[in-house]
Amino acid sequence: MDHRYNAFSDELKRLFGCKVQRLSVDAGFTCPNRDGSLGGDGCSFCGGKGSGSYGILRGSAVAEQLEHSKEVMVRKYKAAKFLAYFQSYSNTYGPVERLKEVYDQALSVPDVVGLVVGTRPDCLPPDVLDLLAGYAKRCYFWLELGLQSPLDRTLDAINRGHDVASFTRAVEECKKRGIRVCAHLILGLPGESREEMLSGAEFVNAAGVDGVKIHLLHVMRGTRLAEEYGRGEVTVMDRDQYVGLVCDFLERLDPRIVVQRLTGDGNRQDLIAPLWSLNKFEVLNCIDNEMERRGSWQGKPRTMERG
Repeated sequence: MDHRYNAFSDELKRLFGCKVQRLSVDAGFTCPNRDGSLGGDGCSFCGGKGSGSYGILRGSAVAEQLEHSKEVMVRKYKAAKFLAYFQSYSNTYGPVERLKEVYDQALSVPDVVGLVVGTRPDCLPPDVLDLLAGYAKRCYFWLELGLQSPLDRTLDAINRGHDVASFTRAVEECKKRGIRVCAHLILGLPGESREEMLSGAEFVNAAGVDGVKIHLLHVMRGTRLAEEYGRGEVTVMDRDQYVGLVCDFLERLDPRIVVQRLTGDGNRQDLIAPLWSLNKFEVLNCIDNEMERRGSWQGKPRTMERG
């Protein structure tokens, strides 16, 4: 369908002329917020498996994981090309030699045309940035940086372990080297007003990022957030609230920024709330329908009143 925002899927179709699917990889990295360098508990929303990667062959070699996932994606989505998505934990948190080994292994798999590397803004020393810049020149490449919120007080509250300034510095260093950056933001974090959540759009516009992933706050078992939710200290949005907020966010977002995600989806077995988020495609359809109802586009406010 035609999107009213700069959709990642549209970019991939335009560049490759076929269905391109991300394949999640767990390369066995950890995180400075878990290994004791910064802390041992991780972010309040993060469980023991890292962010989001479910159904992969943990403990297997990168190439084996990719080959396994390829079979599923070809059968399920008729995908023809693939991106190796280093998703779990901080995938630049290790020696350059190790990073190069796993990235090269991923690119050696047939029909893998690019890399997506997820990490933290405080895990990008100069030698790692230089390595990533090399991949950005030789293949389709994205670096994903977890920001989560443009407010330092929120980053402290969720035990993020870095500040907003470290994100800004990381983006600047990436831009110097020609590395495209996708920022992660969570809408609905505790203590933030609606306007503060929406200020994330202006923040990433000014930071000069190339892509954005928008997640809703969802509560997973085994996290500090789950404990806070159980005590009634945290609330989550209902679907209509979230859809309206996302559309408001998109209206403020620079149209050049590629939108790579509009909702988060947790593992069904571990998700506590909100359960409506499990119907991912329904949520996406609601966002599309609301943008059309408003007559608005990414970076262009509505042309009709709410009603």
